[in-house]
Amino acid sequence: MSEDKWADAEKAKNDGNQFFKECNFPKALAAYTMAIEHSETDDDDACDSLDSLDGLASEQNPNLQIYYANRAFCHIKMESFGSALADASKAIEIKPDFPKGWYRRGTAYLALNRPKDALKDFTQLCKLVPQDKDAREKLKQCQKQVQGAKFAMAIASEKTKPISQTVDIGRMDVESTYNGPIYESGKITVEFCKELMEWQKAEKVIAKRYAYAIVMDMVQLLKGSSTLVDIDVPEDGEFTVCGDVHGQFYDLLNIWEINGLPSETNPYLFNGDFVDRGSFSVEVIIQLFAWKLLYPKHMNLSRGNHETRNMNKLYGFEGEVTKKFDEDLYNLFCEAFCLLPLCHVINKKIFVVHGGLFSTDGVTLDSIRRVNRDQEPPDEGLMTEMLWSDPQAGRGRVPSKRGVGVAFGQDVTEDFLKTNDLKMVIRSHEMKEEGYEVEHDGQLVTVFSAPNYCDQMGNKGAFIRLDGKTLTPKYTSFAAVPHPNVRAMQYANPMLGQLFGM
Repeated sequence: MSEDKWADAEKAKNDGNQFFKECNFPKALAAYTMAIEHSETDDDDACDSLDSLDGLASEQNPNLQIYYANRAFCHIKMESFGSALADASKAIEIKPDFPKGWYRRGTAYLALNRPKDALKDFTQLCKLVPQDKDAREKLKQCQKQVQGAKFAMAIASEKTKPISQTVDIGRMDVESTYNGPIYESGKITVEFCKELMEWQKAEKVIAKRYAYAIVMDMVQLLKGSSTLVDIDVPEDGEFTVCGDVHGQFYDLLNIWEINGLPSETNPYLFNGDFVDRGSFSVEVIIQLFAWKLLYPKHMNLSRGNHETRNMNKLYGFEGEVTKKFDEDLYNLFCEAFCLLPLCHVINKKIFVVHGGLFSTDGVTLDSIRRVNRDQEPPDEGLMTEMLWSDPQAGRGRVPSKRGVGVAFGQDVTEDFLKTNDLKMVIRSHEMKEEGYEVEHDGQLVTVFSAPNYCDQMGNKGAFIRLDGKTLTPKYTSFAAVPHPNVRAMQYANPMLGQLFGM
């Protein structure tokens, strides 16, 4: 390896660091990749070297582990936790006593809800830097999480009744000073939904009794739903599909400001990931549930990978609900999340799902209908792939960069559409600079509705509007609007909040 190439590698790393500071993580990732490529010995050059004739190995760039660790950090920021694991492991392989390698891998394990593996890495990190206060704090937090999981398993019982069967809303008092919106089960009105919007916009919390009643009624409503829901849009009607909102309540209100409030003539589908990361997740989900109760057939909600206990524990929703209300309400939300549909089909032609497609060909809509949705997602299978998978530019399938689900190519999309006589796939799950991206020769589109994601990504949000006659998608991008001074990830696991710079 020539010193010139090492100098090029260092320059690429410095470029990557600057991009990283600017939160331009895709460009930072490309720069760190270039640094790695400049540092790795070309096999042909190695064979032609005189040193190779003497049995001497080519010298390795002494900074190579730094480039891998930096790229791992980029992957974490971009939520590609599987790729982060691979890069951090490579950094450890190159230099086993490199603390950042263990730190990055432990964090990736934690993000994938593998606290036992994370604990091993943070334990090793503390051995390498025993005086580092941050490392010791990470180890302590990880130990606490592992012990908490053990305790939860110890007290869990299959005979435990769901919270919807044990909570007594009638015994919940409303404070005499409360002057906010009043919810009456079975009597919800447009006026209530609008009053709730204004109340929550003013950073006021709905009375506990009414919050419980709304979620309880949603549980009962969703029990009558199904894994796949068919939506019929009349020829003279229109329909709006929104992507991830992620607790960004004020941006959600902006969507309705731009595109109109939900109604029987202005139906919506919100395609999962309503909660987590943004610190107004409670306001988002209560508002969406209220509109759903008012318009059961015209406000459609699909489950995302963040409507799950594992994600909520890490990314903030559990902490937010328990802070603003209590643990029982969080458990009631989880019960409702398990009953949400996993996908929708619009006019028998457009398949809408949060994540993506499958690890095998030949999956039919009927086989999807048979999936048991009333559970936390398993490690693999159709349900998990619908929540987690992503499209890729190439063909075929490869393991997902996230570490869960699969990355699928255009041929996979074409096969699924042909098998089920469909026209298009709409999915969400990934941030896009303009809020949407058309892929796979126009047969697949990603829509993401959380602008300036996590208050730092600088992206736009978007929604899709379809006409009932031709189902031609029209895309609207929009910028973030101001919100109260509550930082994103405020309620998240402290380790992840710090990692994401929150």
